[in-house]
Amino acid sequence: MTEDTAVPESILVDDIGSLVTNDPSRGRGVVGEVEEAALVIEQGRVAWSGPRSQAPAADARVDAAGRCVLPGFVDSHSHIVFAGDRSREFAARMSGLAYSAGGIHTTVEATRKASDLELLSGARTLLREARTQGTTTLEVKSGYGLTVADERRSLEIARRITDEVTFLGAHVVAPEYADDPDGYVDLVSGPMLDSCAPLSRWIDVFCERGAFDEQASRRVLAAGRERGLLLRVHGNQLGEGPGVRLAVEMGAASVDHCTYLAPEDIDALAEAAVRPEPTVATLLPGVDFSTRQSYPNARKLIDAGARVALASDCNPGSCFTSSLAFCIAVAVRDMGMTPDEAVWAATAGGALALRRDDVGHLAPGARADLILLEAPNHLYLAYRPGVPQVAAVWKDGELVAGSPDIGA
Repeated sequence: MTEDTAVPESILVDDIGSLVTNDPSRGRGVVGEVEEAALVIEQGRVAWSGPRSQAPAADARVDAAGRCVLPGFVDSHSHIVFAGDRSREFAARMSGLAYSAGGIHTTVEATRKASDLELLSGARTLLREARTQGTTTLEVKSGYGLTVADERRSLEIARRITDEVTFLGAHVVAPEYADDPDGYVDLVSGPMLDSCAPLSRWIDVFCERGAFDEQASRRVLAAGRERGLLLRVHGNQLGEGPGVRLAVEMGAASVDHCTYLAPEDIDALAEAAVRPEPTVATLLPGVDFSTRQSYPNARKLIDAGARVALASDCNPGSCFTSSLAFCIAVAVRDMGMTPDEAVWAATAGGALALRRDDVGHLAPGARADLILLEAPNHLYLAYRPGVPQVAAVWKDGELVAGSPDIGA
């Protein structure tokens, strides 16, 4: 970029070898790929994108030097407000101990003891880590406090790092209510929700054995909707169950995990896909990698017509990765997705799961959230797993990771 002291009104990202727009009307396939492309940024938005031979003039220029540009990753599922360490739990699991949701209580205890500063510092560290790997939109949940005060402060911290904040008081039953789970549901759907709803956009529930059954999950979601929150669901992670169909029935934006699906679950997600506001199947391959569970069958979902997203589920217990590039590689290798489908799912799919139309694509009007890869095209995200390939990241048109001299 030029070294003018004034901030340029427009920036031309030029000589892009492969541009992923996620707009099929603008280029090849589901990702709308344009080769030998360019893109113009104005006031934090994409003002123009297309073949570089048709690019308009701009005040400043970034030379992509034949590399790939794609939308910033949209990570629609994370749990990064927490304290404590569960690395030994992971080691034990790798030695043969089965995963269950019970380990969440370990993090709850540590999170309750931590100061606000410790929690904020940890969350910011993970946000920076995700951003350097290309994530520009990140959803963050509560769920490791499980008291009114601790859930509220978790959300207050989450709001300092993202606009996509989710109340997950219904993560597991708080230890104080081990003998009174119905009483905890009363707390979550009453006083806790009253305190937390003003800080949240979303409400989520872990509808799973060892967490909340269908009746309790329905109560929590209905109470959140009454207070103006949009719905999300954790479902079908540990086995077949009611989570997927409950999410579809109640119009949730997303049902996340979807590891174990009955045919009727796939049918429900396919039917929901044609709604103006579909229920997205958000797959979390990092969890299945880290717990040695079976992977979701993304191929069956996509072939049936369901809408699919990929997210990290970054958390200290079942999946401590913030890398959506890693999730893309696993989805292609082990879940039956093509590279195009996986990249779409980690960008436009994540946006759909968050009901956002301003991120996840690079058509004019979108936020200028983009990744410059040290690669000629997006296929390298799966082709070279585990290799750091993100050269630079822009969010709202501002460089937030990588060197400002890249391609200058």
